[in-house]
Amino acid sequence: MPEQLPITTYGMDILRKKTAPVEKIDVNLIRLVENMFYTMDNAEGVGLAAPQVNENISLCIVDVSCLEEYKKEKPVTLINPVIVDKHGEVFKDEGCLSIPEVRGVVKRAEKIFVKYNDFDMNEATKEFEGFFARVVQHEMDHLKGVLFTDLLDEDEKKKVASMLRKIKKNKVLTEYPLYANTINS
Repeated sequence: MPEQLPITTYGMDILRKKTAPVEKIDVNLIRLVENMFYTMDNAEGVGLAAPQVNENISLCIVDVSCLEEYKKEKPVTLINPVIVDKHGEVFKDEGCLSIPEVRGVVKRAEKIFVKYNDFDMNEATKEFEGFFARVVQHEMDHLKGVLFTDLLDEDEKKKVASMLRKIKKNKVLTEYPLYANTINS
């Protein structure tokens, strides 16, 4: 049975670190991926990166099939992902499980091509478009220590500043477990 993992929150050091590459696939990594999907689903998210569950490795998952227009899309696990090409740009509203109750408009590429490793550590490439591309870019930013709030314009940053301070002080409630609550209780 998969385990619900607590999610790291804004202000925690791990969310600002560049992740280490995954070197090998083993039972622990497979269990981590299963737990990440379980955690993401229970938090009603569409993407999750390893640093968000306190793991400093280059791994993220995305499942946008809960949305009608993407219901035929299969969930993806991206190991050591790199964007090799991107096209177009759109400005859209975003949020993050690690930054609850905060939203803001972020510029992202409309279409991306990603190179990554699969579960056999073979190199693969995949094209993502629209909302799927946006979520993949968001999760890949986590692997570089970048948060969506870093990409907001100055006015947006001012609007969310007080809420970010509340999150940093662990003064936020969510329907899912937060890592900060597990170390401060």
